[in-house]
Amino acid sequence: MQSQNKYIGDDKFTKLLEHYQCPAKLPLIKLRFAGAICSPNLDLRPTDVISSLWPQNQQPRLQTKEEAELFFKFFMGLWNDIFEQVKLNKIELPLFKIKTDNDIISTCIERHELVENGWLEGFWGGCKNIQCPNYIAQILDSLSDLATLYEQLATRQLKNSEFDNLVKTINHTDKMVNRSIAFIIENYVLPRFEQIQSKIN
Repeated sequence: MQSQNKYIGDDKFTKLLEHYQCPAKLPLIKLRFAGAICSPNLDLRPTDVISSLWPQNQQPRLQTKEEAELFFKFFMGLWNDIFEQVKLNKIELPLFKIKTDNDIISTCIERHELVENGWLEGFWGGCKNIQCPNYIAQILDSLSDLATLYEQLATRQLKNSEFDNLVKTINHTDKMVNRSIAFIIENYVLPRFEQIQSKIN
């Protein structure tokens, strides 16, 4: 499930997203690509995942063949970059910096999005039901629970005395998310990596 295109880098890719008015931010796209690469849905294609980044029927109108080729070349460059990170089992949530109460709220909202609408959305690959071992299903459920925890933390009434503990809770939750994803990749994805690699057309 890999392409030969080179990734253009975060700054240039962010400008590409802005140009095409993509509602999904780059960190979420990276996590959704990672989840999709790990997905047991063998019918899932990169183009399906790219289309999912826009609301239905609101995908960019690509005016020429050259524009379409460049558009998918750039997206497949990112796909290829994330593919390599999955292969090395290096998928993790981005680092955060929290200095104020508002930072806690915004970080938790982002974390919820990254886990639920990023990695898990990609892993499910547009299917309501997927075939996977019970132990993987349990970890997926735990990841969804962790996403809910972020959401709950974002709506919590903050007290000054709780600030440091909340930061520690977010950091601990991040570690649990990262370890869960790493476990899935190590024990479920990498053993069938040749099959996954053949999914790209």
